[in-house]
Amino acid sequence: MKRRTTALLTLTALLGTALTALPVQQAGAEEAEQVRNGTFDTTSDPWWTSNVTAGLSDGRLCADVPGGTTNRWDSAIGQNDITLVKGETYRFSFHAAGVPEGHVVRAIVGLAVSPYDTWQEASPVLTEADGSYSYTFTAPVDTTQGQVAFQVGGSTDAWRFCVDDVSLLGGVPPEVYEPDTGPRVRVNQVAYLPAGPKNATLVTDATDRLPWQLRDAKGATVARGLTVPRGVDASSGQNVHSIDFGSYRGHGTGYTLVADGGTSHPFDIDAAAYRRLRLDSVKYYYTQRSGIAIRDDLRPGYGRAAGHLDVAPNQGDAHVPCQPGVCDYTLDVTGGWYDAGDHGKYVVNGGIATWELLSTYERSLLARTGHPAALGDGTLALPESGNKVPDVLDEARWELEFLLRMQVPAGQPLAGMAHHKVHDEQWTGLPLLPSQDPQKRELHPPTTAATLNLAATAAQAARLYRPYDKAFAARALTAARTAWQAALAHPDLLADPNDGTGGGAYDDADVTDEFYWAAAELYLTTGERQFADHVLASPVHTADVFGPTGFDWGRTAAAGRLDLALVPSRLPGRDQVRRSVVRGADAYLATLTAHPYGMPYAPAGNRYDWGSSHQVLNNAVVIASAYDITGAHKYRDGALQSMDYVLGRNALNISYVTGYGEVSSHNQHSRWYAHELDPTLPNPPSGTLAGGPNSSIQDPYAQSKLTGCVGQFCYIDDIQSWSTNETAINWNAALARMASFAADQG
Repeated sequence: MKRRTTALLTLTALLGTALTALPVQQAGAEEAEQVRNGTFDTTSDPWWTSNVTAGLSDGRLCADVPGGTTNRWDSAIGQNDITLVKGETYRFSFHAAGVPEGHVVRAIVGLAVSPYDTWQEASPVLTEADGSYSYTFTAPVDTTQGQVAFQVGGSTDAWRFCVDDVSLLGGVPPEVYEPDTGPRVRVNQVAYLPAGPKNATLVTDATDRLPWQLRDAKGATVARGLTVPRGVDASSGQNVHSIDFGSYRGHGTGYTLVADGGTSHPFDIDAAAYRRLRLDSVKYYYTQRSGIAIRDDLRPGYGRAAGHLDVAPNQGDAHVPCQPGVCDYTLDVTGGWYDAGDHGKYVVNGGIATWELLSTYERSLLARTGHPAALGDGTLALPESGNKVPDVLDEARWELEFLLRMQVPAGQPLAGMAHHKVHDEQWTGLPLLPSQDPQKRELHPPTTAATLNLAATAAQAARLYRPYDKAFAARALTAARTAWQAALAHPDLLADPNDGTGGGAYDDADVTDEFYWAAAELYLTTGERQFADHVLASPVHTADVFGPTGFDWGRTAAAGRLDLALVPSRLPGRDQVRRSVVRGADAYLATLTAHPYGMPYAPAGNRYDWGSSHQVLNNAVVIASAYDITGAHKYRDGALQSMDYVLGRNALNISYVTGYGEVSSHNQHSRWYAHELDPTLPNPPSGTLAGGPNSSIQDPYAQSKLTGCVGQFCYIDDIQSWSTNETAINWNAALARMASFAADQG
């Protein structure tokens, strides 16, 4: 998800009475305490309380917290008018206890006024004995309106919270963050295919070749060879060697690679893990659904109430008004997928995600190694399973129905256009189940980009659903045609880049690529000359659309180009289109070959982009498409090798896919996969892709840990790092497509 700012939901009642601000502390000054009366020796002033009964007890501030509240912030204790200096490092510490034990306190340092940004938060599980807690962070702004707060609501039963020795000490030395990167032999921690490429990277100071051994689960050496020194890898700053053990064609589980005194994490040589990952990466979408209760019998541990169905405290999605001044109607925009870690739903990101899931299925119908039954009816354990429709189409339809609902009704201004997004009026905090979101929902203005996303995906849907539901296919094609005409009539309605309160802006200043993509899908479905003419006349048609950072929701020309190359048609010059995909794949292969970590991604200036893990995978999609076009095994092998990076062969030695690999991301930024903040909530489900390294590290938590990071090291597996560790529907779609390709090669 493309983001902007994050926020702490703090109710007006929590703001308290304004106090006189302390003099601004100077950066680099000696240690200085910012909290007033954190020891509660004789009084509780100037601390405020909300929805608790509090008083001094044995030199502590204790609060009787009522049961039956919904959110953490429904009951709280805090202090406002805290002074913070940008760039200064602070140690936030306190003693706390809870009776009975097992309750969670959300301890935060943030902004006491709108937009209520959070700069440090923790959610320790309390015991009855006083526990000592300490956290270090760097302030991202200058302010005299900071806040320290302990949010204690959200419990069914009443309990007692006590806190003492609260301190926010400025001027402390910053903690040096050193990630645990594990063994120096970096491998795909999940699996290599028996007949596929097998490569690893060794981090070492050595400059000469070194011996390596491949060992099976019993410790027996089954292959050996010598490393290839690669020098210093610019993306990590590490001196590395490459290891190629592709000549070994055995299969099994529990293999390890040994070199330079180090032993890798274990891995399989087998296709079974990719068959599981194909399913898990698509199963992810069911638990992202809005407007339906998630059944625990279908996803054990992930059952939850339906979100945004006009059931209090939700204000609901059945009658959503526009932002003030945008329109005078309401729309039923229930359903769809929550886009990422928040409760927003976005047509542009929903469009590219739906396209890639549908294309995963379409490839299974067309490619020489495709297996349509692999995502067929009954494979994903969905509520719709058993309806004689492939499950992947059932899941994609949940989002398609939402996209259709976002279209401006006939008779209204801008009829046929699509609203850009729907989300909360203000940002909400973490954790927060969808069913507990109290915010007002708003439709945001229609845009040309959203309208063309609708046209493209609805046109694609029309050809793929026709064998199963002719009426839905016809409805989708009608909506696509209507959207196309509306976009032609309004070709430059762009999203406001400043419209980022309560949800991401998803602004895009150039929609030439969206016009090309929509025309391509409409042509492939209808065969009509008007759409072919637009494709052939577009400047995008002959441009190089396969850049180093890959395609994404804001760069959709590649989506049109790939489908024009892979879906049979009579488009004039189709051979040239197919050759352009192969040329793009050749460029990515060259990048992969030159990269010591063997990935088809080398952004200019080593500046890793937001969601870099899925961009690696989308570049691999281009390589895989070249294999489908040519049958040349170098493309098959390059696409498979690209999977190694996201599954552990990287500088951090971590799999970016939850539940896959010895060490994997599992604290992705999400309001309901929030186990790190609330032990009663789950981690993200297996098969969830983390965004991955992001050189811009926009969130305060990442800034406090990663400032000055190099390329691959610009990542931290923490729920607070929304710029490096979010989950998003378009990112998982790239994983689903490549996992399916890899499984097909097994």
